[in-house]
Amino acid sequence: MGDPYQTLGLTKTATDEEIRKAYRKLAKEHHPDLNPGNKQAEARFKEISAAYTLLSDPEKRRAFDAGEADASGQPQAERRFYRDFAGGGAGFRYGRPEDLGGFEDLGGIFADLMRGQAGAGRSTRGGAEAQFRMRGGDAQYALPVDFLEAVNGTKKRVDLPGGKTLDIAIPAGATDGQKLRLKGQGMPGLGGGPAGDALIAVAVRPHPVFRRDGNDIKSVLPITLAEALGGGSVTVETVAGPVSLKIPKHSNTGQALRLRGKGVPGKVKGDHLVELQVVLPPHPDEALEKAVSEWESQHPYNPRGGGR
Repeated sequence: MGDPYQTLGLTKTATDEEIRKAYRKLAKEHHPDLNPGNKQAEARFKEISAAYTLLSDPEKRRAFDAGEADASGQPQAERRFYRDFAGGGAGFRYGRPEDLGGFEDLGGIFADLMRGQAGAGRSTRGGAEAQFRMRGGDAQYALPVDFLEAVNGTKKRVDLPGGKTLDIAIPAGATDGQKLRLKGQGMPGLGGGPAGDALIAVAVRPHPVFRRDGNDIKSVLPITLAEALGGGSVTVETVAGPVSLKIPKHSNTGQALRLRGKGVPGKVKGDHLVELQVVLPPHPDEALEKAVSEWESQHPYNPRGGGR
């Protein structure tokens, strides 16, 4: 690792404020989130972070200036790598600032960083970690839920990476793709910084009968010839359970009946629209064919022409 002053473009007479400003400028410029796939920028960011960690710690800076420690902050006699920034293994996911991903607002990250530095600047006993304060990144997950669970609301228990188990409340009326934010359940922060949030994307599974249209629920109800002609009451499934529906006389395929307030619950409840579908018996016999033919011969009509 090179001279930390040169890395930040400073001289040994630089003030704490000049060090902070130089680090902030260079870190934003070379942050991996702003240079995806750029290995050179990633390496440069590591050097910048390591240099700032050393120079922002009064004791480590004094030791380096006095020749008692090398550029990594280690005693000159030991000559060890500063593993926190220069030699972390591939599996070291959350311990280094360049490994934190998924940030929504890079400006907010550095705002957190500056606030942490201001607090740490009042005491020199916290070391580099106390001065380097960064919010953890947001973690994103997909949570599949059944159609009725999304409509009526439910609680789901999920296992997050790291062994943490959470009970998540799915609000009634949740939509496909809706994101639920769990404060503080994301990636851990650095130097006492707050943890990020967990963003749970709801993935609603389709239902074999129901379709959703805004806050309304739609379904198709098969009925017999007799029910279509003579009317009657039939049981209909809704998202809240079965209800009795009255079929008017002379109903036809495509006609929609409205069940008010039986749609998606909420401040404004939706309705359930039931589309009727007249269905012939599975095996029509000669008697049915003869009866319909005789009736139609005396009462001809053209359904494709819209009238009799």
